[in-house]
Amino acid sequence: MPITIDGITPSQQIREQLAAEGKPVLLGFSRGKDSLAAWLAMREAGITVVPYHLYLVPGMRFVDEGLKFYEDFFDTRIVNLPHPTLYRWLNNFVFQPPHRCAIIEAAQLPVPNYEDMAQLVREDFDLPQAWNADGVRAADSPHRRMAMVTHGPSREHLRRVSIVWDWRIADVRAALARHRCPLPPDYQWFGRSFDGLDYRFIKPLMDHAPDDYARLLEWFPLADLEMFRRDLTP
Repeated sequence: MPITIDGITPSQQIREQLAAEGKPVLLGFSRGKDSLAAWLAMREAGITVVPYHLYLVPGMRFVDEGLKFYEDFFDTRIVNLPHPTLYRWLNNFVFQPPHRCAIIEAAQLPVPNYEDMAQLVREDFDLPQAWNADGVRAADSPHRRMAMVTHGPSREHLRRVSIVWDWRIADVRAALARHRCPLPPDYQWFGRSFDGLDYRFIKPLMDHAPDDYARLLEWFPLADLEMFRRDLTP
């Protein structure tokens, strides 16, 4: 059963309101359990979903195959764009050898944020005022609950909405089971969706998807130093 917070509109009511408006809603789709639950919840409510995915490393086969699976599962195209974190990693020379730093610096890469990426999707689909949904849940952590209490699930000035904000993990699991929607292999390898360049992600990737590990090293050649750091950590 969803949680309740005094003064905050339940997510079911939010979805009903958006469905009544009859307009498409964007969804930041990470391939994770919460974004899957958000998509399923909106589909149940009759909302047209425009999903977009933000990739951390270009050309990772397990990610691309996952996106293709969910495109077929939902019969919906998923827009695939670079994640703001990719730009940040490159601009900060994360795991880059010295000879690449000058090249990256000369490239003058942009520093977009999440709202910039959502706006690109709006422009691509000619949806200038579309709401941008996410799967953020108050029950996920004390920090997220406090943010929900402070800002609420809907931020009009950003056109951003946490579409299943009051769902517990049991609600997420129930939605996935109800629709027979499987999780991506990330959950077997990492325990969550792929989300970083530290040992928690690097080592399982090396073990389970060596071709993708090699692809990651093409972009971040010194990422294998995570192995040495782990070995040297007491």
